[in-house]
Amino acid sequence: MKRQVTLKQIARELDVSISTVSKSLRNSPEIGEDTRLKVQAFAKLYNYKPNNIALSLKNKKTKTIGIIIPEIVHHFFATVISGIEQVANEMGYNVIVCLSNESFDKEVINMEMLATGSTDGFIMALSKETQQKKDFHHIQEVINQGMPVVMFDRVTNDVLCDKVIIDDQLAAYEAVDYLVGKGFKNIGLITTVDYVSVGRLRTDGYINALSDHDMAIDDELIVKIEDIDGCASKIEMLLRDKKPDAIFAVNELFAVTALKLAAKMGIRVPEEMQVIGFTDGIISQYSSPSISTVSQNGVVMGGRAAKLLIERLEKEEEPETEQYRTELVETHLVLRESTLGL
Repeated sequence: MKRQVTLKQIARELDVSISTVSKSLRNSPEIGEDTRLKVQAFAKLYNYKPNNIALSLKNKKTKTIGIIIPEIVHHFFATVISGIEQVANEMGYNVIVCLSNESFDKEVINMEMLATGSTDGFIMALSKETQQKKDFHHIQEVINQGMPVVMFDRVTNDVLCDKVIIDDQLAAYEAVDYLVGKGFKNIGLITTVDYVSVGRLRTDGYINALSDHDMAIDDELIVKIEDIDGCASKIEMLLRDKKPDAIFAVNELFAVTALKLAAKMGIRVPEEMQVIGFTDGIISQYSSPSISTVSQNGVVMGGRAAKLLIERLEKEEEPETEQYRTELVETHLVLRESTLGL
């Protein structure tokens, strides 16, 4: 009996991407004929089943939800998991958590693994690489096979499914508007690269707030971070060269890095520079000084995502015209020592 292989193994053997393998097996016109035939021949030889996102599971419940998150280092994702698990357990479901580590391939592999019988549906936030590639075929395949998906935080309009989000643009706008209202004129932004949806929206909120106050947008005050490991040097350059009187950071790690570098450079917070971050995790609460932040209410977001998914799983019949919901979780500004004292 021939061994059955996975998408990952085929990709490795043929030295192509997982996305290329998946698209070749679906006869996608995006892939050249030679590559498609080669992938299909290899898959047939080794008994690969392209539809192993099991159709048979539609009437066979595992009472388990698969969660795929980009990383665990951000406190926000931990709070979302807590919210999901609380509601899921109350409704008789268990959860399995997988990390994509910001990798498209890992996200595809996790989804393939969990969809072969381990779970009934998915709750997920997209990885950076998936957003960069704009390739969502693996999610669409799962949905097409009858497994519901709920996206949260990092979502895409290219996939029709239920979503739970905050108004990232408005939350950022209100944070920056608060700083402008206190008289700050040289407000720096520490954000992500543009293909990360939440970073782009929070950047838009920053720009809109300054524009509404007739303040010029200085690109040199905007630092875009792709990799957290290399962010310190860019933030240090911002503090040294532009000397901002306030900082808005789109996540907690960027905010605490700015705070740490300010202390190293002899910049007093909040007397000489004020800081607002995003997430309201443990780091923000217990750093010195404590960091003012936008609260994302991760537990609430996770709970709503779990409720949406379970409601869909337990529907007796799917309506002829699918109606997907996008739920908006409210945010609020939590003021602490990094913006107080003036």
